[in-house]
Amino acid sequence: MSNNLLQGKNGVIFGALDEQSIAWKVAERCHEEGANIVLTNAPVAMRFGAINGLSEKIGAPVIMADATSTEDVENLFSSATAHFGGKIDFVLHSIGMSMNIRKKKEYTDLNYEFMKTTLDISAISFHRVMQTLWKQDAMNDWGSIAALTYIAAQRVFPDYSEMAESKALLESFARSFGYHFGTRNKVRVNTVSQSPTMTTAGSGVKGFTEFFNYADKMSPLGNASAEACADYCVFLFSDLSKMVTMQNLYHDGGFSNMGMNPAVLGL
Repeated sequence: MSNNLLQGKNGVIFGALDEQSIAWKVAERCHEEGANIVLTNAPVAMRFGAINGLSEKIGAPVIMADATSTEDVENLFSSATAHFGGKIDFVLHSIGMSMNIRKKKEYTDLNYEFMKTTLDISAISFHRVMQTLWKQDAMNDWGSIAALTYIAAQRVFPDYSEMAESKALLESFARSFGYHFGTRNKVRVNTVSQSPTMTTAGSGVKGFTEFFNYADKMSPLGNASAEACADYCVFLFSDLSKMVTMQNLYHDGGFSNMGMNPAVLGL
């Protein structure tokens, strides 16, 4: 059901890969709430072709951009503002990838060149996105920027590997740039710490299904779905969250505050 919470707002969404991805669900919900959308993803993701279906469904152009390329990101936002005929109201950063995980490298035997790539794609890209928006003065006042993160930034999840450090850096960028954007443009910057979610990317982590089930039992409300995360992002992009910034917001059914749940022990 639409409440027109984003009526007339313009947004750029990174990372919609397929129908399982959170960014895909966010794009659909933002469109339902009246937003104009530009979709973007890296060239390698574009080759899957699925994003074109989403583009047609919500009437959103797709602008290819490698988030590790400053030139690509600059072109993305200049093209997006030209398409909108004005500035941007919200941006979702939903990007993460670890070659060490893909290559099944143990945390105690990481390839450091892979790690540099992980940090660049999964965290530094967020700073690059915000810095480009800042330099182009591409955000409307009282706009909203959000990035997806995970509780491994604060707690130990051994199989999440150096993605944990990437998410910690991502969250730090949100706080630091949130100060500057808030002071100049009243733009708010937040991270959403989502439950384990059955996405194409998430399922690549070792033992993901078992951990998904564990988190679902540990959380009083159960795991938050991709659809629920999309609803939460709509809230963050809407005027209802105008005074929320520089926060890491847990959207995890209560998992982040749990110590032990008898349900996990079968009691």
